[in-house]
Amino acid sequence: MGIWLLVPEHLRLGTWDLLQGWSAQPGCCVEPRLALQLVHEAALCVSGVRQGRTLSQKGFELANGLPFVASAQAIHKLLEAHTIKEAQALQVALGHLRRASGHYEGKLLAIDPHHMHSHTKRQTRRHRHNEKAQAVKTIQTFFCLDADTHHPIAFTMASSAKTVTQATPELLNMTADILKPAPGQALVLADKEHCTAKLFEYAAHKTPFDLLAPMANTPQLKKQLKRIPPEAFTERWAGLATAQRNYQFSKHPDLALHQIIQRCGEGQKDLHLNAFVCTAPCDEIRLLTQEFPKRWHIEEFFNTHQALGWKRAGTLNLHIRYGHATMALLAQAVLHQLRQRKAIPWLNGTQATWPKPYSTALMVISESMMTLFLLPTTMSKMPTNFAPTTKTFRKSSPKRISTPISRGYTT
Repeated sequence: MGIWLLVPEHLRLGTWDLLQGWSAQPGCCVEPRLALQLVHEAALCVSGVRQGRTLSQKGFELANGLPFVASAQAIHKLLEAHTIKEAQALQVALGHLRRASGHYEGKLLAIDPHHMHSHTKRQTRRHRHNEKAQAVKTIQTFFCLDADTHHPIAFTMASSAKTVTQATPELLNMTADILKPAPGQALVLADKEHCTAKLFEYAAHKTPFDLLAPMANTPQLKKQLKRIPPEAFTERWAGLATAQRNYQFSKHPDLALHQIIQRCGEGQKDLHLNAFVCTAPCDEIRLLTQEFPKRWHIEEFFNTHQALGWKRAGTLNLHIRYGHATMALLAQAVLHQLRQRKAIPWLNGTQATWPKPYSTALMVISESMMTLFLLPTTMSKMPTNFAPTTKTFRKSSPKRISTPISRGYTT
């Protein structure tokens, strides 16, 4: 299986040490190996692997260091034995390794909640993903993404009843533990639902981050923006003008913030006004035209990576969901490292665009990796013109080999 291509990336990242630390068991025990199976399931973007106790391609259980594919009951007991705090500690440790590997720039961050369809039997608040969709039970994940490198930093989880204002402080604290930025060094881009007085007060006084969020276009806000005199705006170019002024929430007059007003259009009938709130003064042109549009990268991340394990949830037991989703975070990290290998450029494209020799070689590696890892090899005896074929390794399966052989020779 192609999952063997992740083995070097596990070694580079330090996955095994992370899993041993999370499970609190040495490598000779089964717990870290069961956790590694969860990582590989997420990397394959599959569900229900454990139902049949096996896979169509052999070698998956060996890649996990096990002689079997673990059952759903074994995985459930593994996740149930660990707490939310342990899963968060694993995320922080992973974040430290990724920061040291250059996966994060740590200057521009994006936060956003993501609703996963839940199949829990409990009575929970239902969420409607759009106006035409049916309201369903969900579990919320709150992600923080590096908007420059498009990589997740950390996430928290909660039931559908928890608000963004209640969940975001915990997420910001985890992100600060990972990135350790100096005050004012990093800017967090948020959505309209994050524009609350309590959240801005927390970000300004208890975190090193600057926070920027758009304001909801309520009728009251529209009236306030229309009362701003035209001379208060600075014309940037045709159809765009900006203004910046001090701002306070009505219930928190002591919290000094800055409001950025964006005016688009020409003529009184075509004008559109939008407002943003920020904890610190800034260059509004750079902020509105270059940095804030990068917030949409977190939506792109959900669309492209949710199949790793953030698309649906089978239970509302948060400590179980935390552990499972954190393993998907590990899978995303090693998959990214695999795509960055300069020696294998075709991994960055789709399979349909791979050159035929490379796709054949990947198939050979997938079918023969168990043989290459189990049998002693003598690399010095490899012929310089060695060109393996699928037939070569099918003949060299472990069941048909009674004595060790060197690579490049058939039986």
